[in-house]
Amino acid sequence: MISTALIPALAGAAQLIARPTAAAVGRNDRPLVLPLPTTQNDWRGVTRTLGRQGEVLAGTVYRVAFLRRDLRVVSKGVTITPDLAVGSYISFVRYADGSTLMMGDMAVLETELQHVTDTLHAHGIGQTALHKHLLTQKPAIWWTHVHGHGHDAVALARGLRAALDRTGTPHTEPPATKAHRLDLDTAGIDAALHAKGIQDGRIYKVIFARRERIIDGSRVLPKGTGSMTALIFQPVGHGRAAINGDFVLVASEVQRVIAALRHGGIDIVSLHSHGLTDSPRLFYIHFWAVDDAVKLARVLHRAVSTTNVSPPPA
Repeated sequence: MISTALIPALAGAAQLIARPTAAAVGRNDRPLVLPLPTTQNDWRGVTRTLGRQGEVLAGTVYRVAFLRRDLRVVSKGVTITPDLAVGSYISFVRYADGSTLMMGDMAVLETELQHVTDTLHAHGIGQTALHKHLLTQKPAIWWTHVHGHGHDAVALARGLRAALDRTGTPHTEPPATKAHRLDLDTAGIDAALHAKGIQDGRIYKVIFARRERIIDGSRVLPKGTGSMTALIFQPVGHGRAAINGDFVLVASEVQRVIAALRHGGIDIVSLHSHGLTDSPRLFYIHFWAVDDAVKLARVLHRAVSTTNVSPPPA
């Protein structure tokens, strides 16, 4: 769930992509395939097909966001801004063998889910996870992770567009408006988390990246394709925030993070994986709480500090 506002934070991540070596192999001892640098021009066909302009992250990931601005979502009495939890985020990566990987997640109404599933599979796009990001919500929403790979990026985009068209996701984004002033002590949040966050629309977000090289099958994944812990704060008044997002973990870290979050009064929403062939195997914990934002940030820091992550380069 990394938004396009993270481009500055991810600018140095391209330096973290693995270099090929004689021992660089993926599953079944196949040589690793590295991502290629791309520009906006490389994705013109995808942009036209999706009807939505994306952004290039870290020189390798073309990320397109589709916020569910058509919905008014309420969870635990809080009206959820789409920036916090209600959007579809899809990444495209070009590889050295000329193929393209498409992966990400879609936010769909429960009444839309089976139609979306059928459409994805009709276009050869797989699903790798299905879960909740919020404990309770009206209307009922599910998040499904998608995974497609092939030598025709436009065909992948065409399948995604067909699936999006089975939902009420708006085709266009509203015109950009000036930044909203957030009723949050963002300096206090940064200090508590020992990291610099960014404002993204009506929310404040702090990101941490896994230090390991992440491989999907035999493909090295750039940092902007999901191996990020995202801590998101939506102001609800008087310095308080509703927090949501997810921790990305290896198996040995899961119980420590759950314990740290619960000790600090933060609810666990879900524990799941996003992919089927990632290495190391990654797990994700979604969370929820409403309280003083800085107090919550301190709890989140105790959980983050038990994991092998670091803030992206400033």
